[in-house]
Amino acid sequence: MTTSSSERGVSLGMPELPAPAYPDDVRARLEADAREVIARYPDSRSALLPLLHLVQSEEGHVTRTGMQFCADVLELTTAEVTAVATFYTMYRRKPSGDYQVGVCTNTLCAVMGGDAIFEELQEHLGVGNGETTDDGKVTLEHIECNAACDFAPVVMVNWEFFDNQSPASAKRLVDDLRAGRAVEPTRGARLCTFKETARILAGFPDERPGAVEESGSAGPASLVGLRLARGETAPARVVHPRDGAPQDRDVHDPSPAEHLSSHDAPQDTSASDPAHPAGPAAEEGE
Repeated sequence: MTTSSSERGVSLGMPELPAPAYPDDVRARLEADAREVIARYPDSRSALLPLLHLVQSEEGHVTRTGMQFCADVLELTTAEVTAVATFYTMYRRKPSGDYQVGVCTNTLCAVMGGDAIFEELQEHLGVGNGETTDDGKVTLEHIECNAACDFAPVVMVNWEFFDNQSPASAKRLVDDLRAGRAVEPTRGARLCTFKETARILAGFPDERPGAVEESGSAGPASLVGLRLARGETAPARVVHPRDGAPQDRDVHDPSPAEHLSSHDAPQDTSASDPAHPAGPAAEEGE
């Protein structure tokens, strides 16, 4: 005896209706912007990522209408567009707030306090991961590494950095955002809304007077790492024996190709050399 799908508790459902079209004036404006974006690439398919930011700037998230628009102007299938839009976390799939507040919970930020910040913000705002406050101002989420480990723990608002945060400072930050008070990132230009940020990410200029000049450069800690990566290393330190008596020895300035690491070569220790100034190593239990 066979059973029907309804008897098995399986609902096949109705096919999804086609995505509604943009109003004519909106589509005309987006098509003009899309042509400008597509013209930057030798292969039109390469314009898909910025075009997804473009449609996100229209509605605050990537809708089925937006994905259909991208498919139409790039002559792709909606399946191809959806595969990309669902892969990258910067594309939102549902309505979100004016300010995307992301707390880095990757390894270093987490152990430096990122997990505690995220937990307290969830309780403070009354929302979970990926959820938006009732006033539509703030969407909270945990994010992966944003290459700012030297300023951990880091909170980002619409992809602008707020460095060296704590639970208290993060709560003040979201309260200021919800109250409409001016908020200045640690680095980068002053904040704009998520829709405005999405348009900038699509490749259109930030038209706010002075915003580009405000962006500045990387922070001091990052620049130290950059100098090391370029081989602009400081002279090697000379460490005197433990009895404090200085010894005459040549100080070698390392070349950029050399590494100043204690792991580069075996080092004499009290365990390997009984005559080491630290004295012979004792066996466990002695």
